[in-house]
Amino acid sequence: MRRAFGDTLLRLAEEDERVIFLTGDLGFGVFDKFIETFPNRYINVGVAEAQMVACAAGLAMEGWRPFVYSIASFMTGRAFEQIRIAIGYHNLPVVVVGAGGGYTYASSGVTHHAKEDIALMSLIPGMSLLVPGDPEEVTKLMPQLIASDRPSYIRIGRFGEPTFTSDSPIELGRGRLVRKGQAIALLTTGGIVINALEAADKLQSDGIFPTVCHFHTVRPFDDATFREALNDVDTVIVIEDHGIQGGLGMAVQLRLAGMDRRIEYLRLGPGDEMALGNPSQELLMQKYRYNAESIEQVCRDLSR
Repeated sequence: MRRAFGDTLLRLAEEDERVIFLTGDLGFGVFDKFIETFPNRYINVGVAEAQMVACAAGLAMEGWRPFVYSIASFMTGRAFEQIRIAIGYHNLPVVVVGAGGGYTYASSGVTHHAKEDIALMSLIPGMSLLVPGDPEEVTKLMPQLIASDRPSYIRIGRFGEPTFTSDSPIELGRGRLVRKGQAIALLTTGGIVINALEAADKLQSDGIFPTVCHFHTVRPFDDATFREALNDVDTVIVIEDHGIQGGLGMAVQLRLAGMDRRIEYLRLGPGDEMALGNPSQELLMQKYRYNAESIEQVCRDLSR
């Protein structure tokens, strides 16, 4: 995803002279071509995320379309007050980019964990929240953020993430009904969609065909696609690399509470505690049951 982000940023800057990129002393190698091509539209503020946000807000007020970029935990946590006041209060079209959200940087310890980034950014009124599932979604969604006149937060992964195919278009604020099944619906956001699809593939041999619906946009939430995904479904399983509060699971629970029929709800993903030490992302996915094997097993248990 990070390569897709860098390549798309360069293309957008070529097409729109308002695009400007600010980083908190990160991204070396990824943005070398951008720096070489647009040295006057690249600002490295150093390890100063709050100042970076304030700078971007000023640039946006002058007509620029800034992207601010740092590791997700630093971008959303350290600079929260500045994002809230400098960007949110003025409703400025700044794209806040969190690299390595969730437990992408699991082995670097709690300082680098970002399982609350979507929750924090959801507290900013009017801010769009995006968690793309693969490089293609990053590429398609970024131009739509530039066209928007509202602030946005986009969480991107690292390198080498696989892609997936779907007939559903990639549109800001629209969910993607990747597979239509029955009985069970797997609702995903971010790269976890790949785990869900891998599990769904293995379940077919036993006659289990879950619906897979992916939400690259958590806000604004696509209620229409959500309702479509729940047709012929008795159980919803939300799968996310995010904490309990403020993520996709909470958005789904709010909507289930207002439905006129009962649908069982399960959630697979990080809990409410901190993951201490330096465990790998794979180990945490296994612990919190959102790797492909765990998703598969939960679906099998429900189908007995």
